[in-house]
Amino acid sequence: MTIHSRISGFGYYVPEKALGNAEIAARSDITDEWIVSRTGISSRRLLEDGMTGTDMALRAAESALANAGFAADDVTHILYATCTPDACCPSAACVLAAKLGLKGRMAVDLNAACAGFVNGLTLADALLAKDPLARVLLVASESLSHRCNWDDHSTAVLFGDGAGAILVTGTGAPAPAGLSGEMVDTLIGSDGSKGDLLLISGGFSASPYKLGDTVGPDYFIRMNGGLVFKHAVRNMSACCQQLLERNGLAPADVDLFVPHQANLRIIEAVGSRLGVPADKVFLNVQKYGNTSAASIPLALGEAMEEGRIAPGMRVLMTTFGGGLTWGAGLVRF
Repeated sequence: MTIHSRISGFGYYVPEKALGNAEIAARSDITDEWIVSRTGISSRRLLEDGMTGTDMALRAAESALANAGFAADDVTHILYATCTPDACCPSAACVLAAKLGLKGRMAVDLNAACAGFVNGLTLADALLAKDPLARVLLVASESLSHRCNWDDHSTAVLFGDGAGAILVTGTGAPAPAGLSGEMVDTLIGSDGSKGDLLLISGGFSASPYKLGDTVGPDYFIRMNGGLVFKHAVRNMSACCQQLLERNGLAPADVDLFVPHQANLRIIEAVGSRLGVPADKVFLNVQKYGNTSAASIPLALGEAMEEGRIAPGMRVLMTTFGGGLTWGAGLVRF
């Protein structure tokens, strides 16, 4: 594959407010042990009152730009992955551009739920193929707590808020500050016929509200957990295998595996199918839960901070989300 782009900066942000399992268990018939045994999650972060998803995105973006040694004005394009934007209009990308003090740039949202970041990597790579001098800010930010029904413990225990960001530049551009990775390849897929397995529909055109209507359960995340688990494991494993094979690689060639942090059982099942040993799998699901599109860039940022990524390493990412959507990406540092 022709390499067009490199990841040149890493940043993330999580709210200070933490919600532990005990607080969720106190309002239902479940326990902390029940949540941990089924999900691997001990805590998740919640957006503070008065704060928005683009506020988190701004902090993650500023961190990524600083990490790459770039100023906001250096950015030529903004891609913003989210299924929980501040508003339907204006786009979250345009709001973020304004908060960064930028005008005249391409700024667009993309919604592939949890797979939004890997879809964004694919689009960023395509933009760099068209314009090698572009500098693409790819941000993913989710405020899922605003769409959680806290009386539905089958979903409420899973989700949290957070943001992650990277800067993507052309391989022909001057090398950025700090460690960077060449984008080797991405692979993405979808199956809209199974979209009803994981959805948030209330308030949109298929389930509109009128002034004075009461918000119903359809406004919140609804999920068929058993079927989502099966499709997630199958598609994440298959797309990783296909991506590696078309690049002449095997799972043994992967130095660090960064899966979507949805559920520990899913992560372990995918790792097992691929034959990736546990010590090569990056985990932070226990701290943050499922942050949807923000999950992988948040994990990449933490992995960089912890020294889990070093020059010469191959990092494999994979994700699965509503739509249904899925994808994988391979980066060589």
